[in-house]
This record gives sequence, structure tokens and C-alpha cells, in this order.
Amino acid sequence: MRVQGRPLVALEMVGAKSGSRRQAVVGSFPEIAAAVPSSWVVVASNSGSARHPAWFLNLAKKPDQVWITTSKRRVKVRPETLEGAERDRAWQEITSLAPGYGRYLEITDRVIPIIRLRQETKVA
Repeated sequence: MRVQGRPLVALEMVGAKSGSRRQAVVGSFPEIAAAVPSSWVVVASNSGSARHPAWFLNLAKKPDQVWITTSKRRVKVRPETLEGAERDRAWQEITSLAPGYGRYLEITDRVIPIIRLRQETKVA
């Protein structure tokens, strides 16, 4: 499956308040992630909502408890929110690869987070 033409990854994390396992399926940008080996790049767009998606808040609160599943592989990752010039470059590339993300800026005032998910260790 794809969203806006992007390959999907399944995020698995622990709820910030509940402590329960949570999952979200999000589009990824392997072209951008290629600059940092063993990483994935995702966007916390929440379709342009005024609020960050719940999965982003969970990652921020419990960054040591995050996994992704892609191509039938489950991998423990550490989220890193891109900032400054690095984020700006990534946003330009994201909107060139998937122009639909650019429309979200027209309907929200928040800065849309871009997250690099860097592999820590492989988990069976």
C-alpha cells in the first residue's frame, strides 16, 4: 500500500498516558532517509490538523520504546525530530516528492514535524 504515492511503515510505540502499545501506519520517504543509513523519514502532518498526531506525541514522550515494521522486518528505532536547515531541506524534498503535503501548510499554523527514525537494534 501507498499514501500519496509513498511507501508505508507501521509504527509501534507505547502510549504516553496509557502505557499501552499503540500502532500507526504512516508514509515514509526513503529517498531522504538514504542520507543516513538504517533510517526512515516520516511526517507528522495529521492531514494538516491544528494538532500533532497522537503517534507523534507518544514518540516524543517515550522515544526509547519505538519500533517500525517494513518489508516484514521489525526494527527498534530512535526518533529524531529534524530542525532548522535540515528540516527545511527535508520539507522541500518531501513536497517535491509528494505535493499533497504542501497543501497542509495552507490549513494549519503549526510547524509540521519531520522525524527521522534511526535503527537501534534488530528485533525478531
